[in-house]
Amino acid sequence: MMKLKQSLIIALTLFIVGITAWELYWRSEGFYPTLDDNEALWAEQRFRVEKASSNSILLLGSSRVLFDMQLDEWETETGIRPIQLAFVGSSPLPIFHDVVNNTNFNGTIVVGVTPGLFFSSTSPDKDSWKSPQSKVDFYKKRTYAQMSNHILSLPLQKNFAFISEDQGVDGVKLKELLGKINVGDRVVDSMPLFHEFGEIELDRNLTMKPITVSDTAYANSIIRVWQFFGKKAASGPPPDKASTMAFFLKDLEIFKARGGHVILVRCPSSGSLRAAENMGVPRTEFWDELVKASQLKAYHFEDYEQLKHLKCPEESHLSAEDARYFTTELVKIMKEDGAFSNLKTN
Repeated sequence: MMKLKQSLIIALTLFIVGITAWELYWRSEGFYPTLDDNEALWAEQRFRVEKASSNSILLLGSSRVLFDMQLDEWETETGIRPIQLAFVGSSPLPIFHDVVNNTNFNGTIVVGVTPGLFFSSTSPDKDSWKSPQSKVDFYKKRTYAQMSNHILSLPLQKNFAFISEDQGVDGVKLKELLGKINVGDRVVDSMPLFHEFGEIELDRNLTMKPITVSDTAYANSIIRVWQFFGKKAASGPPPDKASTMAFFLKDLEIFKARGGHVILVRCPSSGSLRAAENMGVPRTEFWDELVKASQLKAYHFEDYEQLKHLKCPEESHLSAEDARYFTTELVKIMKEDGAFSNLKTN
């Protein structure tokens, strides 16, 4: 019995020493504890929609909505803290479809339109569709064990850097580390190394990491990823404007019929990425036609003097400081335009 006790003490000591050394190593490499923006975190916000009132606001879209629309500023300007349901690299259509068809929500939905994603496809095999749909499916099927696991994981995520689920070059979980090992001439992935550049909170309020603004090389590494995806998109099938618009307009009709309101927003982009968007998904053929067909309140950053000169450090998302400014000014514009006439705001 004494030997068993000694063995347990030795094993526990080695475990603590090993964990401490591993954590200190990654912290010395510049990593620090962050929350994982995974399907479990998203599901917690989706659950809030079930009890949301007609005076609630939902934010849908891709990463530009996550980075550029700050919840604190929304709440300051309107008295309402939105529910953040946007997700990176995603079309908003599957999540909009889920809210419209699987809830009784009849408040206001702000839909961020990143043209390359919004108009990409309605095919369930496309990543832009598959990713948000997987979040919806997880929410519908999640078990009590999965919910408990998420709750129990939060203190660990907040205190340990080495358990981060960041993807690409910044992933430090064993699976991520093994994926970076290149054996012989084996090509792991032709995509450039991708740094995580956002930090998220429990209610999924997300801001850009300061290093993305201060370190040009860091920002340029992210720009190279956008260029990679841009070339990939250019060599693939064209955007499916007809089916995506039809899909959205059908759900929009249902949502409007039960008293819901929708607002469209085009967040800033800049530099070579904006030039590529002008060529691949020109405003007149995509954004303008969507606004005309939907007959919704719509706000394009280029239409407002206080917004059109904003620059994105990595060409696609605003810095934390500019995102706070953008959100404040955008909401003011919306209020002056009567976009929130159906809401009880400040």
